[in-house]
Amino acid sequence: MLDVILARFQQGHRTSAYPGETPTLPDRFRGVPMIDCSKCSNGCRDCADACPTNAIAIDGAHVQLDLGKCLFCNECAIACPEGAIQHSPDYRLATRGRDDLVFEGRALKLAEALDDKSRRLFGRSLKLRQVSAAGCNACEADLNVLGTVVFDLGRFGVQFVASPRHADGIVVTGTVSENMREALLATWAAVPAPKLVIAVGACAISGGPFAGNPEIHNGCGGLVPVDLYIPGCPPHPLTILDGLLRLLGRLEEGSRR
Repeated sequence: MLDVILARFQQGHRTSAYPGETPTLPDRFRGVPMIDCSKCSNGCRDCADACPTNAIAIDGAHVQLDLGKCLFCNECAIACPEGAIQHSPDYRLATRGRDDLVFEGRALKLAEALDDKSRRLFGRSLKLRQVSAAGCNACEADLNVLGTVVFDLGRFGVQFVASPRHADGIVVTGTVSENMREALLATWAAVPAPKLVIAVGACAISGGPFAGNPEIHNGCGGLVPVDLYIPGCPPHPLTILDGLLRLLGRLEEGSRR
């Protein structure tokens, strides 16, 4: 026990200062896209053709990038030598509405807080049951990381629980395969009302790279009502944490903790 205590003193304080301070992310991090097709001689068509999930749609001079489908794989940026589409270091990606993920290069409409009644219920103590509905474990791993000392999700009153009957909502990852459809619905039904659904990752939002396959349901939106969308493949732990805190109204001015 003394060795453990000594090790902790040597390690020092490792918990991120977020949200009190703006986090520093590595140069290779891919966040909110920057779109300027005026740089491109063919109006970003090479970018659209390179996208493996058809996340980029072009209608004349109008370009849309669906962040719910985007894998942040950077193939679009690689295909465009003019740099018409690039990824910024902005980790804030979560939205309340699926349509809000259809990005046109302007400011992304970030997730708004729950209504006052829901915030009184969930704002200080939110318990979540995670459902891996045919995920690859990348999104699941980043959710797990939130429980480490660096992010310490519990300091915000948010915890993952073992039983849906002890939960306030579910966090869904994966494409929702046909084999997992009943498990997802049964878990959702077991959560007492009022309850929330949070879709994490491109697969849970749109089916990701497997969209259109007859064995999957292209995400959870067609089966359960989604309250928060957190895009990415996988989303960074800070992206997930930012979305959760915005949903709870914890990132409003004067409400940092």
